[in-house]
Amino acid sequence: MSGNSNKRAPTTATQRLKQDYLRIKKDPVPYICAEPLPSNILEWHYVVRGPEMTPYEGGYYHGKLIFPREFPFKPPSIYMITPNGRFKCNTRLCLSITDFHPDTWNPAWSVSTILTGLLSFMVEKGPTLGSIETSEFTKRQLASQSLVFNLKDKVFCELFPEVVEEIKQKQKAQEELHSRPPSLPLPDVVPDGDAHHGQNGLPLLNGHLPLAAANHPGLQQANRNHGLLGGALANLFVIVGFAAFAYTVKYVLRSIAQE
Repeated sequence: MSGNSNKRAPTTATQRLKQDYLRIKKDPVPYICAEPLPSNILEWHYVVRGPEMTPYEGGYYHGKLIFPREFPFKPPSIYMITPNGRFKCNTRLCLSITDFHPDTWNPAWSVSTILTGLLSFMVEKGPTLGSIETSEFTKRQLASQSLVFNLKDKVFCELFPEVVEEIKQKQKAQEELHSRPPSLPLPDVVPDGDAHHGQNGLPLLNGHLPLAAANHPGLQQANRNHGLLGGALANLFVIVGFAAFAYTVKYVLRSIAQE
């Protein structure tokens, strides 16, 4: 009896995992893709794309699920392969959806459910067996380094060619960005592209003289001349005004004397 039961168990697991595979292809888990090994459907590999607004943003995290022959009646074990700053690498993770807690396992949970639970716990900060504590800076560094790390993994490249191409495109964009010369601040320019000049033939930038031009000897002399001329004109206006006032007073007094 027990021998027949053991023979039927892998068939049950295989059928269930095939159903889960079709389901995950039809309705993908956000930020996660997964593929079983062609040679062993009980071993699945997954890739987590670091969600936005988290220290994992921009990272790609490769891991694997090992399903028991008794699946779905027993839970799988979960491993993280890519250094991430949240979990130890190549170590069984203690989560409520793993073989560490068979008492809380629900046979109705699918591969999609397992991966969703993994992502949820990854972005949290709660400790567990297999987790580690690192700073957000370290996590961001590892996220950046994950691209190169994963491309060195043969299984990763074979199972996820689309993700590999995505990573290469991202690397190319980063290289082009870093190869650009640093942009220098542009000086103010006249919109029509023609240089405007002020008095003494000195160029104006948006109606103002550059600092070097303001210190030009000819300009300084012109400013002094303009100052002297302005002062002379002011004195002349005062004298003319005073004379006009004196004449008016004299005229008024003469008119009074005649009366």
